[in-house]
Amino acid sequence: MTASHPQSIMKLAQSVIETELDAIAALKQRVDENFVTACQLILDCKGRIVVLGMGKSGHIGNKIAATMASTGTPAFFVHPGEASHGDLGMLVSGDVVLALSNSGETEELLTILPVIRRQGIPMIAMTGNPASTLATEADVSLDVSVAKEACPLNLAPTASTTATLVMGDALAVALLESRGFTAEDFARSHPGGRLGKRLLVHVRDIMHSGHEMPTVLQHTPLKDALVEMSVKGLGMTMVIDESGRAVGIFTDGDLRRVLDRKMDLHDCTIDSVMTTQFKSVPPDMLAAEALSLMEHNKINALPVTENNCLCGVFNMHDLLRSGVV
Repeated sequence: MTASHPQSIMKLAQSVIETELDAIAALKQRVDENFVTACQLILDCKGRIVVLGMGKSGHIGNKIAATMASTGTPAFFVHPGEASHGDLGMLVSGDVVLALSNSGETEELLTILPVIRRQGIPMIAMTGNPASTLATEADVSLDVSVAKEACPLNLAPTASTTATLVMGDALAVALLESRGFTAEDFARSHPGGRLGKRLLVHVRDIMHSGHEMPTVLQHTPLKDALVEMSVKGLGMTMVIDESGRAVGIFTDGDLRRVLDRKMDLHDCTIDSVMTTQFKSVPPDMLAAEALSLMEHNKINALPVTENNCLCGVFNMHDLLRSGVV
């Protein structure tokens, strides 16, 4: 194996990137009425989008189907080779086919075209050969042709697969916008991921309430307030008046300041050492927003209030446990 000079390696890599950038740039001129027609076919679809593709086009098709499915357009991938051996049963009336082939003459795809047409299923082609059989048989064809592959031999699918993937992303995002798909919709299809947690978890879902909430009345002796903090284990206690309204907060940091002032812990009440100016959040706030507030103000715990009354508390550990952080 011949060792290449580092500069040659970097130059080749840069050439690959430039070739693929050129392929992507060329796509902008092909977002035309055919692209709009393809979007409309998908928007009008009563079933699912069935993506077909062989080889590298199949790998790209898998990703396009996954992107569509996660952004409001139900889609799945079917291998054309398996389709002719039974998997065509996955196609039903109301579906739309999205067929990928750089040459537009992929044998496995052309074999199943008559069956798709007999079922009256609309087909969108995404091909590098606008004059191909696949392009002419489709209801609408999207041109993803490239001037050359990034491979020095001009053989390995590189720029062509990148162009196809980008056109697929363009379709998915155009559909997302057309459907009015929101961040909350996205989170509902990603409930197990961190993004889903950040978009679905609200303060009410993580806060401590009722007997779990550390609270003391405003004239409580400081030593009793410390017991409440210790028992509840949140590193703080809220101070409330007789009506349940939060009037102050006392944290571990406040305790350190009391000790620095050499105050007698047995001889003062909580209202003489509590912090009266504090941040609070409503229960319906997203936990991620509350986290941002805590980070900005460099605080580790927040009370939750509703209609001026205390209804819960939570700290950074609760955010960590919920997966928001």
